[in-house]
Amino acid sequence: MLSATSVLRRVVVLACVGCLVAPSTGAEPAPDAAPVAAQVPPKEAATVRTPDGWTLTVGTKDESQVPVPPLTTAISSREYVSSGTYFAELIGPEGATPEGVLEAGFQIGCGIDMSTANGVTMSGSAGMVPGLGAQLPVPPGPGAPLQLLPAMATPITGVVTVGLKPGLVFIVPVHQKEFRGAHPWVMISEFHVKIDGCVGQSFIRSYAVLTRVTDESDVVLSYVGATVTV
Repeated sequence: MLSATSVLRRVVVLACVGCLVAPSTGAEPAPDAAPVAAQVPPKEAATVRTPDGWTLTVGTKDESQVPVPPLTTAISSREYVSSGTYFAELIGPEGATPEGVLEAGFQIGCGIDMSTANGVTMSGSAGMVPGLGAQLPVPPGPGAPLQLLPAMATPITGVVTVGLKPGLVFIVPVHQKEFRGAHPWVMISEFHVKIDGCVGQSFIRSYAVLTRVTDESDVVLSYVGATVTV
């Protein structure tokens, strides 16, 4: 039989061994851990030459799109933290000062839209159908005739309906910069974009629209960044 002193010593030893065990490397990160930046592959800027001798360029650089868990627990919600710099360049006749508008934002795509549909609905029905059934006598014997007995059937049917609609694309303009100069730019940092009612994959990409304005003409040049899929 172990004495109380021996039991106490074993408890102390086990406690010390537990203190020396390193924490598991597979433990989940803390809920407040910052997401790792997901760099978006760079794309070539859009360029056009106008009839009046201007060369316009618009694009983005240093982009990142980080998917993060939404504040809601719905699996149909998506949320991204987006960053990037939108730039433009306007080269024209010497002495001319360009002016116009630079718009920066994001395009959101959803494979299947559930926000404006009926969602998932369940319905059922039950009824009673009279009829006749055949039965042998008990115990059955050779040449025993069949007995017709009244019977009642109660069929039950259930239907599950899922109301889905084709995917949608949403345009989220974040900022419009009215400028006067040859090198306008807009920087967006840690901007949260959230969509709801999306089933399946979702898509996000940046976009920029450069509008050059003069007294005689307007020129609109558009750019879209690389698409990120979640």
